[in-house]
Amino acid sequence: MWLSVVALSTALFVVDDPRATVQVDSARREVIVTAGPFDVSAMPPGMTHDEMEMMEDHNTPLLRFEWPVAGWVRGFDVEVLDANGKLLDRRIIHHLIGVNFDRRQLLYPAVERLFGIGRETGAMMAPRSIGVPMTPGTRLGMYMAWQNETGADLAGIQIRIKLSYSPTNLNPRPIDALPLYMDVNLTVGGSNTYDVPAGRSEKAYEFTMPVDGRLLGYSGHMHDYGVAVRLEDAETGRVLAKTDAKLTKDGTITGMSRSLPGVRGDGIRLRAGRKYRVVGVYNNPTGQTIANHGMAHISGVFAPDDFSKWPALDLSDPLTQEDIASLNEMGQNHHKHHQADNAPSAPHRH
Repeated sequence: MWLSVVALSTALFVVDDPRATVQVDSARREVIVTAGPFDVSAMPPGMTHDEMEMMEDHNTPLLRFEWPVAGWVRGFDVEVLDANGKLLDRRIIHHLIGVNFDRRQLLYPAVERLFGIGRETGAMMAPRSIGVPMTPGTRLGMYMAWQNETGADLAGIQIRIKLSYSPTNLNPRPIDALPLYMDVNLTVGGSNTYDVPAGRSEKAYEFTMPVDGRLLGYSGHMHDYGVAVRLEDAETGRVLAKTDAKLTKDGTITGMSRSLPGVRGDGIRLRAGRKYRVVGVYNNPTGQTIANHGMAHISGVFAPDDFSKWPALDLSDPLTQEDIASLNEMGQNHHKHHQADNAPSAPHRH
């Protein structure tokens, strides 16, 4: 749903031909990030999602920019524009991830993923009572992967992201909340996809909660044939949160359910030191294992009881370094694609 690094040299960031520009619409309370231009090849008929990973322009380089205003991020919407500024089908974006290089994730020694957008993700907006605190100058970045099933190559297209915010003079003040990402197969600095066997299957990841707090809202992300992602108390097995996949009759995913338990209630209480489990469920009707097809995570907004206990970003941590290196590698690989046909594609990660 919502789905950063202090003292990081700008030399670590690799930016290829596309650029990101930032504008502030204070009347609409929107930060507008425009990225491009991008040239995106059409997928050949019958190409699978896994084969799509091998297309040389599938992944974009990391594009960086700075957050311009004080306040709280509350939501986002994404548009795709052709070279003439005409709106295109937004589903040509397979995924788009926003990264905050100045804050750590709660569960993983990786930089914060401020927001995450999949093909099945619509516009997202939290209530006025909830927001992610941001300060001017915060270093952000974003990267995308394409799924161009239009049948035509697209040249010079742009992405426009509208990030809704609340200013600091808002009264009453929103609840401070931060992104919480729970993945069933996350490898920091690597791929989070996995093989999906025939029939019904589950993949799970257990973790110990580092801080006390409340899960205020959440949704999820899966691929075709996904059923649901759920969060359980690992000690009792009780299901605490669940996001269901919306599928067509042939198993194509079109959306994921959303929930805001912190709007009309107190949210879902998660306790420091307690073990929890995130579980992804697939139902693969093909009769054979689909390699590297599965992906399942819950992304939410989480209000810690004590912000001072949030894990600090440690640039000396080897896993944090791997995460940053993998993000910058996207730009390097994109640049190599323009020089060598056999350049490797960047790992698929969210």
